[in-house]
Amino acid sequence: MDSQERSSEEAEGAKERGLVYVWKAGSCSVAPERLPGLSGKTVLQAALGIHHGLLLTEGGEVYSFGKLPWRSGPEECVNSPILENTLLGHRIITVAAGSFHNGAVTESGVVYMWGDNSAGQCAVANQPCVPEPQLVSICDCETSPLLSVRILQLACGEEHTLALSLSREIWAWGSGCQLGLITTTFPVTKPQKVEHLAGRVVLQIACGAYHSLALVQCLPVQEMKPIPERCNHCSQPLITMMDKEDHVIISDSHCCPLGVALSDNQPENHVFCPSSDTPEGKSVTAGQSEDCQKPLVEQHRLVGLESDGPSGLSSSDGREDSGISSLGNSLFSDKKEVKEYLIGLSDNSLNESLNKSICTEPEQPSQEEQLAACIPGPPGSSTSTLNSLVASCASAVGVRVAATYEAGALSLKKVMNFYGTSSSEPGSQSGSRSPGPEALKDSREEQVRLESMQGKKSSSLVDIREEESEGGSRRLSLPGLLSQVSPRLLRKVGRAKMRTVALTPTYSGEADALLPSLRTEVWSWGKGKEGQLGHGDVLPRLQPLCVKSLDGKEVIHLSAGGHHSLALTAKSQVYSWGSNISGQLGHLNTPTTVPRLAKVCGDGIWTAAAGLDYSLFLADEKDFQPGLYYCGQETSTESNLNENSCTKSPVLLVACSKVGYISNVIAGGDNCLALVDKNLMGYIASLHELAATERRFYFKLSEIKSQVLRPLLGLDNLGNANTIQLLQEMASRFSKLCYLIGQHGASLSSFLHGVKEARSLAILKHSSLFLDSYTEYCTSVTNFLVMGGFTVLAKPAIDFLSKNQELLQKLSEKNEENLQLVEVLNALFFMPFGRLHSYARTLLKLATCFEVASPEYQKLQDSSSCYESLAVHLSRKMKEAEYTLGFWKTFPGKMTDSLRKPERRLICESSNRGLSLQHAGRFSVNWFILFNDALVHAQFSTHHIFPLSTLWVEALSEEAGNVNGLKITTPEEQFVLVSSTPQEKTKWLRAISQAVDQALRGTSDMILYGAGGNVPRQEPPISRSAKYTFYKDPRFKDAVYDGRWLSGKPHGRGILKWADGRMYSGTFRTGLEDGYGEYRVPNKALNKEDHYVGYWKEGKMCGHGVYSYATGEVYEGCFQDNMRHGHGLLRSGKLTSSSPSMFIGQWIMDKKSGYGVFDDITRGEKYMGMWQDDLCQGNGVVVTQFGLYYEGAFSTNKMMGTGILLSEDDTVYEGEFSDNWTLSGKGTLTLPNGDYIEGLFSGEWGSGIKITGTYFKPSLYENEKDKPKALRKLGILSVSPDEKWKAVFEECWNQLGCESPGQGDRWKAWDNIAVALTTNRRQHKDSPELLTRSHTQTLESLEFIPQHIGAFTLEKYENIKKYLIKACDTPLHPLGKLVETLVAVYRMTYVGVGANRRLLQEAVREIKSYLKRIFQLVRFLFPDLPEEGSTIPFLATEPKGRRSFCSAKCDSRSESPEPGYVVTSFGLLLPVLLPRLYPPLFMLYALDNEREEDIYWECVLRLNKQTDLALLSFLGVQAKFWPGTVSILGESRKVSSNTKDACFASAVECLQQISTTFTPADKLKVIQQTFEEISQSVLETLQEDFLWSMDDLFPVFLYVVLRARIRNLGSEVHLIEDLMDPYLQHGEQGIMFTTLKACYYQIQHEKLT
Repeated sequence: MDSQERSSEEAEGAKERGLVYVWKAGSCSVAPERLPGLSGKTVLQAALGIHHGLLLTEGGEVYSFGKLPWRSGPEECVNSPILENTLLGHRIITVAAGSFHNGAVTESGVVYMWGDNSAGQCAVANQPCVPEPQLVSICDCETSPLLSVRILQLACGEEHTLALSLSREIWAWGSGCQLGLITTTFPVTKPQKVEHLAGRVVLQIACGAYHSLALVQCLPVQEMKPIPERCNHCSQPLITMMDKEDHVIISDSHCCPLGVALSDNQPENHVFCPSSDTPEGKSVTAGQSEDCQKPLVEQHRLVGLESDGPSGLSSSDGREDSGISSLGNSLFSDKKEVKEYLIGLSDNSLNESLNKSICTEPEQPSQEEQLAACIPGPPGSSTSTLNSLVASCASAVGVRVAATYEAGALSLKKVMNFYGTSSSEPGSQSGSRSPGPEALKDSREEQVRLESMQGKKSSSLVDIREEESEGGSRRLSLPGLLSQVSPRLLRKVGRAKMRTVALTPTYSGEADALLPSLRTEVWSWGKGKEGQLGHGDVLPRLQPLCVKSLDGKEVIHLSAGGHHSLALTAKSQVYSWGSNISGQLGHLNTPTTVPRLAKVCGDGIWTAAAGLDYSLFLADEKDFQPGLYYCGQETSTESNLNENSCTKSPVLLVACSKVGYISNVIAGGDNCLALVDKNLMGYIASLHELAATERRFYFKLSEIKSQVLRPLLGLDNLGNANTIQLLQEMASRFSKLCYLIGQHGASLSSFLHGVKEARSLAILKHSSLFLDSYTEYCTSVTNFLVMGGFTVLAKPAIDFLSKNQELLQKLSEKNEENLQLVEVLNALFFMPFGRLHSYARTLLKLATCFEVASPEYQKLQDSSSCYESLAVHLSRKMKEAEYTLGFWKTFPGKMTDSLRKPERRLICESSNRGLSLQHAGRFSVNWFILFNDALVHAQFSTHHIFPLSTLWVEALSEEAGNVNGLKITTPEEQFVLVSSTPQEKTKWLRAISQAVDQALRGTSDMILYGAGGNVPRQEPPISRSAKYTFYKDPRFKDAVYDGRWLSGKPHGRGILKWADGRMYSGTFRTGLEDGYGEYRVPNKALNKEDHYVGYWKEGKMCGHGVYSYATGEVYEGCFQDNMRHGHGLLRSGKLTSSSPSMFIGQWIMDKKSGYGVFDDITRGEKYMGMWQDDLCQGNGVVVTQFGLYYEGAFSTNKMMGTGILLSEDDTVYEGEFSDNWTLSGKGTLTLPNGDYIEGLFSGEWGSGIKITGTYFKPSLYENEKDKPKALRKLGILSVSPDEKWKAVFEECWNQLGCESPGQGDRWKAWDNIAVALTTNRRQHKDSPELLTRSHTQTLESLEFIPQHIGAFTLEKYENIKKYLIKACDTPLHPLGKLVETLVAVYRMTYVGVGANRRLLQEAVREIKSYLKRIFQLVRFLFPDLPEEGSTIPFLATEPKGRRSFCSAKCDSRSESPEPGYVVTSFGLLLPVLLPRLYPPLFMLYALDNEREEDIYWECVLRLNKQTDLALLSFLGVQAKFWPGTVSILGESRKVSSNTKDACFASAVECLQQISTTFTPADKLKVIQQTFEEISQSVLETLQEDFLWSMDDLFPVFLYVVLRARIRNLGSEVHLIEDLMDPYLQHGEQGIMFTTLKACYYQIQHEKLT
């Protein structure tokens, strides 16, 4: 097509992509022709058979052209494509063509097949040909229910088809061993899974005419796994050792029979002998004993296959890998076994020829003589195998264990190295060659040539000629000829393993998931007659077998032709093997049974296609337009005498390059096909440029890695461990980057085959992968540079580098003369960063092909600026590193060692005298150096480092005379720096601020991608988080603080750890612990720790806290100045320990002082009284578990002075005491019956008392029921209730901000309450599980302060009541805290031993005192609350009168003289307090009234046996009040003589509720309701209004009380009496209560007649 036509076509502006050009195979000069009849459809993919082809267009439609014999109708050659209508509507994503059949896969993974089916290759049974596409069902029978398998990719051969599923497994159907199935019945028409590769990740499949290839991802390297000593399949030792006459052979080339047997015929080469070979290489060499065996029926997968055998050695040109190696131990020691093994093979001819070859075989040395591999199996760190091996060597050879020549020693050393490192470093894997002159080069050079990136070994069998040329033995032997081991050698062998650095890339799993993997293996199976399987022989394989020589070659694409195979690698090279009759392998070695490099002139091959007997290669040309190369059959066009010749080497098809940018080539039988894109607006050209430069870049990086980096790492004396570590890090990051670039190159090649949408470019979609890899590499290479790594490296490397001068200059692109080595190395390792600019440039170029408004344009533009800004950022990093390196060179040496760190960079320093210390001595030298992590103040011989994260800087104001001053604050120092000029001052201020800001953000390595280079800097925050170790503060010396700071002082949350193990975690204020915190102090003696959790103030425990002592004691309460001070509870010992006890009360300066309760659990005594200096001193009460009760004076922990002692049986002693329970002095002893003795007493209670005194018998006529008078005055000698728990109330007042009760500002108190609530809520927000939802709502409602304006009304009173109930519900409110503490102390006092009936009055008085004191608090908070006993008038709106139960009329007279509501502390506070104190209090009532209640209960039980009418008449109820009918379960029934429990039932039920209420007010309401119920019942009976008189009412009420059967009625009565509101006593409720009381006494004294 000449240029005019082209330009006119482009002018049409069609999106010219995917144009199809076809030409005849075999001619190198024919111009390709455009395939007619596609009318502007974009073709995405094409496939060719022998005489036909398939095309897949962008819309998912499939077209066929060529000879289509399976179509019904006349058989002719279709020149223009015809649409396959059957597939319309199914969106096809990929097509494949076999020799004479076709396949297509839809979007949903369904396969359609059509064409020739003579061998079942269309998966249809008994049908020789399938005219229309037919659905193939592929089901996995292992899953239940059966799941249909989704397919990704198809490949078709001559008689078979392979499919690759979504789960990366291969399914096969058709005929022949190339299916890889365990079967002998063909054809297979139901797709079956190729089990041998199940569980491996297959990346691609390819079918030749009769062989199959698969590209499989390598198994992950299991690092640090011990090397197994035996094969886990056949249990043979993996490493063998044999003692021959003069030397020992060590071999690891174990070959498992299972792995091999399954792969149909796996040969085992032993000693190679010269043999004649035909050009096809089909003869079976003498000396190759084959073990061919039928496939085993049960399936063994041998995972270990790929790690068997040694590495390939590279041949001398350094590029082509000759893949030499040996396979190990033969399985058979003699010919007979081999022969038996062969019996029953289906291929008789092969069998015969083998038999012949075996029979004619010359006598071979036995199995031990085989070639041994140099290096054991997979990398690992266990050396056990080797150790045992060397030990056994030693014993075998005796004293003569020695090494011979250098090479042998080197190999041993490598074995050691290999075992000693867990790296899979290929450098340690070359075997020692023969000691011939050519092999005596240093083995390091072999390493250089080792291209294999991985530590994988190639175990292919080798072409014989190569084997000869290589010559020499490759076994590792220790001939025992020297009597002594050379010391130099041993030194070399045992040298430190520091420098064996893994150069295998540290694969990031992320990159492997997003981009094509380069860690691949090639597996092949099928017919191998032409060597197309690549295993070094011409035998067929029934099962996939790994082509070992391609391990580590980074194969990314496979292509299979008629009888040859091509593998394309990431380095843009092609390995070819198989038939080479027409020169289709691209090299002249005829034929090749192992992969060899094809020689193509182009820059780098990125697509290879194998046809029937030719190959096509797409390679990059100089202008990035792909050039198409052809090798294979050539048909000369001059004469028609079809003289066939073949190409000597691949030929460039010039005509093809003119049609446009070729994106893909397809090779078939007769025809070749190319898909071409026209370069509109330069878009396609830019993509090709990006791909080509990326592939070249990868090639270059790989070269640097293998030719420079690997040998460097192998050198000795690489400096100290630190440098080596940095070098290792740099090498591994380089490796990682290199691997990523390789992956990217591969992904770009496949991108060019596809739709070519800009947005799916990897550098756009996964830009972070690239940005991060470059940034990481930059960090490690600059760190290495700063530490002077390149200078250190140049010394040992000088030798190696001078030899390879040309190579280095070529790689570093520096051509100047006499370059410094260091500079060359610098240039090499900094070279990758230039690539970022070219990414940015290419992306910009691509962007210009889009509309400015389009999203693609935006995305490309953004990414471009990302890469550009990263490039700028990294170049700044490199400049910083160089500046820093320059500084270290001039800096005095001693300090350099301590200050020089890899990540430390210099920002500026004051050697120009620009900055000096204020008030410094005249002769002192002060040098300030600012690094990116610290400010260093250096003097003559010392220096101090101030970390930047805890450094604050501010400019001093001019007026104070501080001209140009900067104030520097650090946690323990403050100093002023004076600069020489204002410019210098701003320079330093800016530099320090920036450095601090960066150190805090940790963003020195990160850059805001796309934000441009100079982000405006702000001031570093005054408040920040940082870690710091104190060095001189007396209290914190050597402590480490990690937390928040403010201007040089810890402030906020943080953790402080002292060197001695103490630790504080909590809040700080201006450098001291303040607020809530946790503190631990180890107790070395007890090996436990003290633990405090609570509040602090100014570095001391202050406020509420819990202190758990190492001894087991726990104190919970208030602290002040690190001492227990205020109210607190101390628990000592567990219940089981020697002396458990509990104290709750007031503390002053760490001592018990004031009122407290002490529970001595062992002695069963409880003391309630005054303390001083940890001793009982003053008045107190003691009760014991045996019922003794003492109240009186105490002195120094003893009962001394006047007291009263009561025993359980009411014996009373009143008088003098001298010691615990010891009477001494005057006193009176009163006996239970009222007799008493006055006089002098001495002796201990309970063990005989001496008495001198008078005995009185009181008058017998006195009422016998009078209690002894002493009992009436109990409590006189105990602590008055208002003196108790003063500390608890003081604490509450303090919380409200009052010095003493009632003195303070009310609004300040409300503020304090609000603060307490919000801070507590905030604390609990961190741990929400501590707060329930209702609790949270309570807290929210408490944050509103009740406001009162105007007159005080009942409504306001109710509001206050509601507020108090809520406040007391949460311990976060001061009042709630107070109530909670009071409840705790009350229970502590009156539970357990304290449940003593003598304490009842004490307990009641204590509650009344609580009410009085809390009421004072409430009135302080609500000043308009009237005082105790005042009345709140009812509002006029409220109804004045209410129906009185005594009259039927409306009664306007209320109980109290003035209508209204009386305010009392009882009414307001008992509802809050009493329910919480009820259990211990009611218990005391029950104990006190026990005797009375027993009598009452006996009477109740007796009287309740009577029927209703009998009881009513017995109690004297007037007959007119007797109910005539009662309602039972809703029915009305007449009351008969035997009715029981039916009369007044509602009133009885009502009265029973008295036990379920807590407060006297509630109990009185119940009594009132009971009376109303009685009136209601009587009204129903009488049907008229009436007025009760007491005489009528009492018997009825008595009946109800009896029937209610309330067990503790006495306790209820006394509780109401003691705690009811005083003003109610004379009102209506008072009268009703009196009635109830009367009933109670009446029942006790009821006489039954």
